[in-house]
Amino acid sequence: MIENQKIRPAQVVGPLGEPLTLDSLPSPRTTRWVVRRKAEVVAAVNGGLLTVDEACERYSLTLEEFASWQRAVDRSGMPGLRVTRIQHYKSLYERQQRF
Repeated sequence: MIENQKIRPAQVVGPLGEPLTLDSLPSPRTTRWVVRRKAEVVAAVNGGLLTVDEACERYSLTLEEFASWQRAVDRSGMPGLRVTRIQHYKSLYERQQRF
């Protein structure tokens, strides 16, 4: 029975180096997604605090929306999560892929 249970960390390192716990994550009722909150959710999933499915359910996100946040962080870090910069980083990434 133990092998069916996943051991989760009590906390993970957040995007700004601070410890993140389930209690310190953004509220499930969050409607305004600023860069820091998106980055915290991505860090929680990457660190094993939440699964992708749990994050999507908790925050009413689609899998595609969460995946876009994760790609943005992987490609450009926290600045890539800024809504006003998405097109800039997308074209920059596409140019880099061509060379």
